[in-house]
Amino acid sequence: MNEAPHVDATAVNAPSRPVSDDAFTFDELQLAARNHAMPSEALRYALTPSGLHFLLIHFDIPEVNGDTWRLEVGGLVERPLSLSLADLRARPAVTVPVTLECAGNGRALLAPHPASQPWLNEAVGTAAWTGTPLAPILREAGMQASTVEVLFTGVDRGVQGGELQDYARSLALDEALRDDVLLVYEMNGAPIPPQHGFPVRLIVPGWYGMTQVKWLRSVTLLDTPFEGYQHTRSYRVRQTEDDPGVPVTRMLPRALIEAPGIPEFATRARIVAPGICTLRGRAWSGWGPIVRVEISADGGQSWHDASLGEPLAASAWRPWSFMWTAAPGTYDICARATDATGQTQPMQAPWNVGGYMNNSAQHVTVVVQ
Repeated sequence: MNEAPHVDATAVNAPSRPVSDDAFTFDELQLAARNHAMPSEALRYALTPSGLHFLLIHFDIPEVNGDTWRLEVGGLVERPLSLSLADLRARPAVTVPVTLECAGNGRALLAPHPASQPWLNEAVGTAAWTGTPLAPILREAGMQASTVEVLFTGVDRGVQGGELQDYARSLALDEALRDDVLLVYEMNGAPIPPQHGFPVRLIVPGWYGMTQVKWLRSVTLLDTPFEGYQHTRSYRVRQTEDDPGVPVTRMLPRALIEAPGIPEFATRARIVAPGICTLRGRAWSGWGPIVRVEISADGGQSWHDASLGEPLAASAWRPWSFMWTAAPGTYDICARATDATGQTQPMQAPWNVGGYMNNSAQHVTVVVQ
């Protein structure tokens, strides 16, 4: 039983808010208003509806004409290519469900919170992406033997860290040549919406969202590692501003809980009736399949194994469920995931300057009455 039709609202105890020693700034409020997380109740969908999928836009949504757009493939190639959207659509197409998560997911839960987009837990979504594999295009262009990286540059342009830039990220050549790396032009069976990268974006299953370059305009083969802002100054795990840190790459394991019952408006505490309550959610990792999800009703003091369902694809999140006998009281429900490499979500993730890769176990306050 997941609903609580008769509720004494005055008896609902509000959960404590995340501890932080500083307030969110107006700049962070602007970022939060432009970008949005996936509502936790959308975890009920194996494929996230496009309008509910999380969204992060670094600069502005560029105006791109799909009829005149071209993808330039150049750099260390024997035969540079200039491909239209129709050219890509004429190539062999594949459709793959892929879970994407922002590298800053959970940033606002760190204390002190790093100043940036203030994500809680739901900067994630899973869509069916349709496109064509990248590797055959690189081979058709004639990769030179000295190639070490492939650079992906978007149409979006702005200033970050005082540096004027086009948004750009690179991949090592062996990663770029993976069979599942795609140039996609459809999201959930329709042309990619403008905010998600129309007309073409990159999809690299398993990697955090910063790698999935939107509004793609060029693919460039390099003989030296890319040293642009988004690689050398952003998306690195550092303990101090001067620390060179290590790059953010694949998604760490994470489990999320589909909010049970009904919410209290301001605090989002969940209200359920006594009895059997089926807790549900989804879990994923960029390092391998999810092999275990555990549930705690006491804030992580004791754990119980959930039942695992089958994902739509190896690149998509895995559903889980747990039958909980809910007695009257207030509970701190937690979920944590373990992947095939043995990595398990921690109760508290280490702090870092950018607030990246915080995969600490989720807490959901549930009031049973």
